[in-house]
Amino acid sequence: MKRPLAERKLALQAQLAILNARLQSIERDLEAEPDRDWEDAAIEAEDDEVLEETGLVSQRELRQIETALHRIEAGDYGICLRCGSEISEARLDILPYTAFCKDCAK
Repeated sequence: MKRPLAERKLALQAQLAILNARLQSIERDLEAEPDRDWEDAAIEAEDDEVLEETGLVSQRELRQIETALHRIEAGDYGICLRCGSEISEARLDILPYTAFCKDCAK
């Protein structure tokens, strides 16, 4: 059964809000004053590396979601950017922000 476009849009907007909140949290954590104890500071540095990577992944997903929302507004959501075929509902259920059909994503 085909999922209504309005429902997909709401789900993408909700995910966008979650990612924005996550990025704000990461930013606050990275801007926090470092610990004065060198052992704790070393652990914090390792944690910061993980936070930075998580932030980069979140930013990439955020951009993909924003692009999908623009495609919804433009009327070409669910159409593969590479071949022009319709992206399957099953694929959009798994990756609602994808711009490529299964074959072109390979």
